[in-house]
Amino acid sequence: MKRHSSLPFAILTLLIAAPAIAQEPVAWGWEPVFHTFSIVAIDPSTGESGVAVTTRNPCVGNAVPWVRAGVGAVATQGGTRLEYGNDLLDLLEQGVAPREAMDQVVAADEGRSRRQVGVIDLDGRTAQWTGSDQYGAEDQGDWVAERAGLNYAVQGNSLVGTAVVDSVAVAFERSEGSGRHLADRLIEALHAGQVLGGDGRHGETQSAAVLVADPRPGMSRHPQGITADINVCEHPEPVVEMRRIYDVASETLGFRRLERFVGRDVFQLKVMLHALGVYRPGSPAPSIDTPEVLVYDQETMEAVDRFRSEQGWRTTVPGYVDHTTIDRLWERLDEIDRAAEVRDRIRSIVRVRR
Repeated sequence: MKRHSSLPFAILTLLIAAPAIAQEPVAWGWEPVFHTFSIVAIDPSTGESGVAVTTRNPCVGNAVPWVRAGVGAVATQGGTRLEYGNDLLDLLEQGVAPREAMDQVVAADEGRSRRQVGVIDLDGRTAQWTGSDQYGAEDQGDWVAERAGLNYAVQGNSLVGTAVVDSVAVAFERSEGSGRHLADRLIEALHAGQVLGGDGRHGETQSAAVLVADPRPGMSRHPQGITADINVCEHPEPVVEMRRIYDVASETLGFRRLERFVGRDVFQLKVMLHALGVYRPGSPAPSIDTPEVLVYDQETMEAVDRFRSEQGWRTTVPGYVDHTTIDRLWERLDEIDRAAEVRDRIRSIVRVRR
């Protein structure tokens, strides 16, 4: 049956980090096992192809998802055979239809009964395979399912129920024609299955990944056209973490809180910068009596950047102030013998009045 013992992590890492070759060394031991659910999909309007996957095993992104720009995508899971990735994509690139390509690689595989695989080409044609050993534990709450539709295929095993796969499919269908990036849609679809319970092996290590390739010129700096490549190797909520990373990397509105800083800490910063001659040099020292002195404005940010530049520091974040910056401000004030004066000036400002 499909519930093989999990591989020791060190062995698994060696297996999934190694390049796919025709024959694995016997010393490597068992094949990596990724009981899981995934979606392979394309966007016909952009030519993108991609895979999103999650499982209760570490580092699923190192083995299950395979994409090739302008060709298609593969998810190879269950008793995972890494060679399925390149073998299927090579056949697709030669013009072989997904169904015929799947039949060829499955027929040549003596371990086919342990596999679960999904493949899609850029025409949106799909093929899936789930071996017989993936079935038989439904009475233990261990479900297997496949579903394919317009421009996608979803497959899963060790699931809490077949509704997991259905939910992934429905979520992806709903975003068809939305104009959203394929990686964004794949993560959303995967999350729809995860909230239903996803992989049913409670308590085991979880991981998730999304991998997308774009054949259009200028869309990727990667020589193989890879755009989104997020591999959450281990996390209590890997799909949620994958969404967070995607939003941060794409700078999607909402990935951080937006605000204009106002407060007495800004006044303290201005006093320190003024004493060092980088904020309004030659002018009177800032006074707490004016409300605008509490605002972290462009002028103050530019003064911070001048100070940082004097220290030989570089940053792409304008006006960046962290503990290292603050420590250096005090060091410089000490060096010019003005730290005591500044501390005296801000002493009443930092008093707790609650």
